[in-house]
Amino acid sequence: MLWLTFAPITTASAHHFHVSEDTVGWLSEVFPLLYVLLSIPAGMALDRWFRRTLLTGAALTAAGGVIRLGGSTFAWALAGQVVVAIAQPLILNAITKLASDYLPEDKRTEGISYGSAGIFAGMLLGLGLGPSIASSGDLHALLVVNVAYAFAALLVLGVALRVPPLEVSGVETLEPGGLRTVWSDPQIRSLAGVSFLGFGVFVALTTWLQTLLKPAGVSSDTAGGLLVAMVVVGIIGSAAVPAAVARRGQTFRLLQATALGTAAACVALAAINWLPGFAVAVAVIGFFLVTSLPVLLELTEMRAGANSGSASALIWMAGQGGGIVIAVIIQVVVHHPTLSFLLMALAGLAALLPINAAARYAPAGVSAEALTAGEAILVE
Repeated sequence: MLWLTFAPITTASAHHFHVSEDTVGWLSEVFPLLYVLLSIPAGMALDRWFRRTLLTGAALTAAGGVIRLGGSTFAWALAGQVVVAIAQPLILNAITKLASDYLPEDKRTEGISYGSAGIFAGMLLGLGLGPSIASSGDLHALLVVNVAYAFAALLVLGVALRVPPLEVSGVETLEPGGLRTVWSDPQIRSLAGVSFLGFGVFVALTTWLQTLLKPAGVSSDTAGGLLVAMVVVGIIGSAAVPAAVARRGQTFRLLQATALGTAAACVALAAINWLPGFAVAVAVIGFFLVTSLPVLLELTEMRAGANSGSASALIWMAGQGGGIVIAVIIQVVVHHPTLSFLLMALAGLAALLPINAAARYAPAGVSAEALTAGEAILVE
């Protein structure tokens, strides 16, 4: 929520801080940049000192919110955002390990699904609060609400983590060479490739959809509504579908359907010029991509075992990196919507390669630490 505080009110924020709208963009763009730099160290810290690291992330988030209240200048806002951005990987990378350490095995997929859905629900909250509270340009009330929410989250998390984990041995330890073990596993590397392409398409679409649909006569408000609908459909899917798919052993089938469905929907966006068609295509993309995130995280957690914090960090870092790369590529051709959508379709289709590669290795549930260094168990 704090990440996207200023994104939906760029013009009002620029007026408030007396800077350009491009400058305001840095208040959001600092997050993926710092995430790529800090994701792996954050994952290693979570593997070694899980509860303390996660609480530190929550405390830094609240502290960043307080810093933003320190003054009405852009410098104070940017300083607060940097602190929150440092906290982000400490929290996002903890989702899979929180589920694996505190939930029984038959509930872990469901727990990861709810955690993933919560991320996007927070995004919706951030996108909705700004226009409703601070559209006039007075940001103080909005920042106070953000701080109150962040401290409430810190308090609830602190109480929750007083409960001991189910398996103490996997919480506060880090095996020597844990990160090397994670990276040496070819299945986890393949899953990182899936995250790079899938999350990259999602970030590129959310970044440029308004611009890409403008030549078709779609207003900014309508495009914003399409984005909200895309995330809402994805939240519903991510909360309901992954656990059912895991029970049937169809996780890789879902990932394959995600690649094909995303590619087909992007082709539809390139080929049609009809608002209801745009709405259906965007909803399909949101459903598949957001729903597949907890599936990727669950496969990674089951494979990595005690090193799930580092493995999750790798998956998130790959996704953030893909978001930066594909969004920049689309930026170059953004005034050619057909080409832009076809490039995103190609990225979605290319995800089939790492998906099929991951499916050929040992089934989920065989952890990387159970393998010899870098050795894959191939199953036909």
